[in-house]
Amino acid sequence: MKTILITGVSSGLGEALAKAYLDQGDTVYAIGRTCPKEFDHDPHFFFFPFDLSQTFMIQASIKEFIAKHSFDLVILNAGILGEIKTLKETETAKIKEVMDLNVWANKELIDLLSTHAYVRQIVGISSGAAVNGSKGWGAYSLSKAALNMLLNVYAKELPEIHFTALAPGVIDTPMVQQIIHYVNESEFPSARRLKEGPIQSPKEAAKLLVATFDTLLKYESGSFLDIRTMI
Repeated sequence: MKTILITGVSSGLGEALAKAYLDQGDTVYAIGRTCPKEFDHDPHFFFFPFDLSQTFMIQASIKEFIAKHSFDLVILNAGILGEIKTLKETETAKIKEVMDLNVWANKELIDLLSTHAYVRQIVGISSGAAVNGSKGWGAYSLSKAALNMLLNVYAKELPEIHFTALAPGVIDTPMVQQIIHYVNESEFPSARRLKEGPIQSPKEAAKLLVATFDTLLKYESGSFLDIRTMI
């Protein structure tokens, strides 16, 4: 039986990952804004309600929740898309909001975990957007590229933990639904490509990821991998 820590469990992939691990008898520690009701009475589910965009409060608030625990795997899943706009039209303050949750919250968590808990493996949920420069995806792309490098540097500085930045493919989450329904595909062609390509359900994606996480240990720590090129 494994002990897993997952961020961003309120919906989408994070919720599906938590369910997948609980269904196979593992223990799940979770951080999110709201607790999925289906886990309310599960004795193996431990939830800490917290908005990770409040980066300045992470270490003081979450320390007691994770301190002295041993985690086989930490999945840094919490993230936001931000607005699909050209960079020129995007306020720097809005980019900072995306960076806070997608990058700096993860830095604070890694620092906390490496100091106060034992961790074998950390996987940051990245994106193909980290390496594909597409019109309109500036804030998100910048944040995921920074996440990739954050984990790459930590792999050198914390060799006792195995790090991977993993792109999981397109998943039917609130983030993707936002793109499908509200982004002008004639102005932003990448939105059309996303709509026309394969989209996994959160349950399908979680099943594939759970089966893949151990395989990541065979790759160099700090690597950026895309699950679509691994299968």
